[in-house]
Amino acid sequence: QGLFLRLFYPCLPRAGATEPLWIPRSEYCGGLADVTLGRRWCSALLSIAIGSCKVPVSWNGPFKPCSSGYPLIIFSHGLGAFRTLYSSICTELASWGFVVAALEHRDHSAATTYFCTAEAGTEEWIPFQRVPQGQKEFYFRNKQVHQRAQECVRALRLFRGIAGGRSVPNILHQDWDLSVLKVSSLDLTKVAVMGHSFGGVTAVLALVKEPSFRCAVALDAWMFPLENVLYPEVPKPVLFINTEKFQTPESIARMKRLSSRNSQTRIVTVLGTVHEDQTDFAFLPGKLFSLIFGRRGTLDPHKALAITTRAALAFLQRHLKLEEEFGQWDELLEGVGDSVVVDAPFCRSHL
Repeated sequence: QGLFLRLFYPCLPRAGATEPLWIPRSEYCGGLADVTLGRRWCSALLSIAIGSCKVPVSWNGPFKPCSSGYPLIIFSHGLGAFRTLYSSICTELASWGFVVAALEHRDHSAATTYFCTAEAGTEEWIPFQRVPQGQKEFYFRNKQVHQRAQECVRALRLFRGIAGGRSVPNILHQDWDLSVLKVSSLDLTKVAVMGHSFGGVTAVLALVKEPSFRCAVALDAWMFPLENVLYPEVPKPVLFINTEKFQTPESIARMKRLSSRNSQTRIVTVLGTVHEDQTDFAFLPGKLFSLIFGRRGTLDPHKALAITTRAALAFLQRHLKLEEEFGQWDELLEGVGDSVVVDAPFCRSHL
C-alpha cells in the first residue's frame, strides 16, 4: 500500500556531501542481469562493473529555499528498470528548479523491487515477471499500466497530504524527514507526469486518472498497453520525445491520434539515438553498453540529454505557466534544431 521513490530536488551545496550509489543494492544487479541478459548468474559481473558507480548529487542535502514553491514532476520508469536508472534526466530537471519523484513500481515491471512491512520492518522482494505462458501480452500489460498510473496518482496525493500537514512515516528509517516538503517547497498547482517507454504510456494514462496533472512528457513511449477506448479521454497535452530506432508506425499512429485531438500535443524525434539513450545506460563506457544492449546511438549522449531536457523544459514552461526562460527552446517542440525532426523519421524500428 505504500510508495517507493527517489526524490531529486534543488539543494544547498555542502562540503564533503555524500554521493549515493547509482545501483542502490546488489539485488538490483541480479534483476538487471535477468531482464537484459537473461542470465541472473551475470549479476556478480554487473555488480563489479557498475556496482560502485555514484550519482553526482548531494545525498539528503538541505532544500534550497524557494518562496513560490517548486513545480513537481512524477516520473515513471520503463519495463525492467527501477527508480535510479533515470538519474541523469531527473538530476538535470532538478537543477532547473523542479522536484522530481522517480517512482519504483510494484506491478512486477521493475527489474526487482521490495517493500517493508510497517510492523516488523522486514523486506519482501517483488521480482520482474514476464508475460505468463498462454496469456495475451496486451491484457497482462494493460493491467500493469493501470496499476502504474494509479501509483503516479497516489504519489501526487502523498505530496498533497504532506503539504497539508499530514504526518507520513518513512519506513526505511533514513535521516530525511518528509515534512520538510510542507514548508513552501512545492507548488502543487504546477504538477506534471513524465516517464520512459512503459513509463511513457503510464504518464499518458495518468492524465486520464488525475485531473491535477497539467501535462505529460513521454520519452519513447511504448503505446501498446493502452486500450483504444481511452484515447479520446486523454484531456491534457503530451510531449512525445522519441528516439530514432525504437518506434513503430503503429505506435506513431497512436501518438498522432492524440495530437489530432489536442493541438498542444507535440511529437518530435531525436536523430542518432536508440531507446536506451534516454536512460543512464547511455553514459556507460562503450564496451559495457554494447555487452548489455548490443548497440548504441551515434549521437553523443550528453547532447541527446540536453535536447531532451530543453524540449521538456520548454513544454513544461508552456503548460505549467512557469516564469522562467525555457521558452528559448520552443523551436525544439516544432522539430526544429540540430538532430531533431518533427513526428518520426522513416526507418526500421528495433521494437
